[in-house]
Amino acid sequence: MIRKEYLLTPGPTPIPSEVSLVQAEPIIHHRTPAYTELFVRMVEGLKKVLLTENDVLTFAASGTGAMEGAVANCFSPGDRVLVAAGGKFGMRFAEIAKVYGLQVELYEYPWDEAADPEVVERYLREKRDIKGVFLTHSETSTGVVNDVRAVGEVVSGTPAILVVDSISGAGALELRTDEWKVDVLVTGSQKALMTPPGLAAAAVSPKAWEYVERAESPAYYFCFKKARKKYLSDSPETPFTPAVSLVKAMSTAVDLLLSEGLEAAWERHRILALCTRAGVQALGLELFPKVLDRAYAVTAVKAPEGIKGGEIVRHMNRVHGVIIAGGQDRLKGKIFRFGHVGYYHFFDMVTAVTALELTLRSLGYPSDLGAGVAAMEKLYWELTEGRESNL
Repeated sequence: MIRKEYLLTPGPTPIPSEVSLVQAEPIIHHRTPAYTELFVRMVEGLKKVLLTENDVLTFAASGTGAMEGAVANCFSPGDRVLVAAGGKFGMRFAEIAKVYGLQVELYEYPWDEAADPEVVERYLREKRDIKGVFLTHSETSTGVVNDVRAVGEVVSGTPAILVVDSISGAGALELRTDEWKVDVLVTGSQKALMTPPGLAAAAVSPKAWEYVERAESPAYYFCFKKARKKYLSDSPETPFTPAVSLVKAMSTAVDLLLSEGLEAAWERHRILALCTRAGVQALGLELFPKVLDRAYAVTAVKAPEGIKGGEIVRHMNRVHGVIIAGGQDRLKGKIFRFGHVGYYHFFDMVTAVTALELTLRSLGYPSDLGAGVAAMEKLYWELTEGRESNL
């Protein structure tokens, strides 16, 4: 039998054909006017996606590279920072900060809840030497989305800077970098930006640049100063050899996203998330996050009693070719996750829930075949009012 696969993980995500094809074009040299034009188009497009006038720096790396760059370039060993962590990727910020010798105040909140801006405010009030606050916008490991705007208001009134990981948020969820007073916004190519893994970006505010000028931690490849100097030169480029084909891909993907319109893309992700959740709940399953406000990038579902999340993931992949994600770290075996961040449409999610219905029945869970899809269709019709849609 010919196997067909359906990629429905929170990242990497499916790639539009236009983005895939542009990578097959002949390679160009990265110190030429042709590349400069391409590179500038990508960077200026990213600024529009992130809604920022700040400097946007790019690196050939996964999003974690930009996370490390934010730590290395903005702080010095011994600096006190606050890390709000409610999942695997929030904890990653804490791990990176410790590697660079920072004093980490860890505000660890329940993994099924969102960070409380009032708690962040209390930390900053009680420990006035905190120089940075780290927050995850969309916590991919749990499906929870934090209120960046509220935390930005809190941090902006202090000398500290706000560093936000929006690797699975940018392009999918409402994100207003400058308006929400984010000082360093990091993201990556492989999620809503609809590009293969390998490009990271950081938007850096004037307030953050003041920190960069004073920072004493070592930085070479991920050096923000070098990256800005090269981009602001007469011939904008990167300090080191860039991932040329990925820059081509990202330029194309950003154009597609902007042609859809940011608010339209945000609404598409909202509808996909709501419909997916209606489907899994109609099967009697329970969503993992207690806080679903703004959480439209990932749907995390509790595994039913007696069945491990990994069993569901493996069966859907092996039998139906539908690839979803399991739980990570302390959630391994307890949840499974659907991605709908990036190049996804309604019928992709229908396929996912159909495979889930069949898988649950195969694993002995009394699922009502068709109930999930029926709930999805009903809600989709209500949300789109029956109008023709490309969702």
